[in-house]
Amino acid sequence: MDAENKIVVSVREAVKLIRFNNPKKKNAIDKTMYRSVTDILNQTAVDNEISMVVLTGTDGFYSSGNNFSTSDMVDVNTLKDYVKAFIKFPKLLIAIVNGPAIGIAATTLALCDYVFASESAYFYTPFTKLYITAEGGSTLTFPKILGQRKAAEMLLFNHKMTAKEALKCGFVNRVYTSEELESKAWTKIMQFSQLPASSILVTKNLLRRNDYVDLLKTNEVEMEVLKSIINQRSSKL
Repeated sequence: MDAENKIVVSVREAVKLIRFNNPKKKNAIDKTMYRSVTDILNQTAVDNEISMVVLTGTDGFYSSGNNFSTSDMVDVNTLKDYVKAFIKFPKLLIAIVNGPAIGIAATTLALCDYVFASESAYFYTPFTKLYITAEGGSTLTFPKILGQRKAAEMLLFNHKMTAKEALKCGFVNRVYTSEELESKAWTKIMQFSQLPASSILVTKNLLRRNDYVDLLKTNEVEMEVLKSIINQRSSKL
């Protein structure tokens, strides 16, 4: 366990599981949790004993995204490093979305290689409603995955996308009932773990070669804009 037990890490064969474990705040991610996950991803990237990372949540929630508590505000550089760790992770990155995914928890799903979701899950990016701007590389990934219209509906107009709609749009790969999600997902994950790691690494690199630099640049730009918005709001207080 790490981040004051708010990030729980376990290993199953060659698979590392990272679990958001802040149930009192619907698994909202605070600055310590951000740094912990960033460090885990960066360290696992060069760990030859681990072939993939799986992300999930506890107590029926994947994550409610950024913790907006004034006592634990997250700085933009921490967010930027967190997203960068997702972008640069060279191995398989899989999410088991056991419930709602909000804000950065939703946007970083687009940086995963495979996403399982519960029927109870929904995906919500209420950035404009919160007077902030999109992050997680979503201004690049959402239009590519969802199409321009649906991406605008999500990022501009705060559309709450159901698991069924996410499957139809190609945002997730599989949707299961809450009762069967864990067993069905882990059956697939164990199958994935039997694939040749060297082939996975090379093929993933080929798949993302056209977007890799653009994703890193998008993360930089999004965070600069977000920082500017936050500074403007602070100056008016």
